Amino acid sequence: MHGEDQAADLQVLATQFIDGFLQAKDKTTYLKLAGVPFERPGAGGAKVLKLVDVELKTDWQVGTASPSFGSRELSYLPYPGEMVRERTNMALIYVSMDEKSTLDIRDFLLSRKKEMDQ
Repeated sequence: MHGEDQAADLQVLATQFIDGFLQAKDKTTYLKLAGVPFERPGAGGAKVLKLVDVELKTDWQVGTASPSFGSRELSYLPYPGEMVRERTNMALIYVSMDEKSTLDIRDFLLSRKKEMDQ
């Protein structure tokens, strides 16, 4: 699969995962059924990190900016209302007494997909 196709598939999978989580009456069971680890090794493997939060963040893309040809200015294009898009991202937050770690749901889903492909 090409990189762009894989990224698009991963984004669809992440969106579906987030939608399922939001609709689940028992969020803990949903995460367990999906194989989300409730404990992870910390940096260096010395301490175990515990899952304490699921973070959802919604962004609204209202325009685009890219480098202008031959200039240090950005070329900016604000979107008309019908082109504005919502993006919701999810992260799993793990902690120990000494450490905090964030696992993006896309990274988790990609690792699960690789496990299943083997």
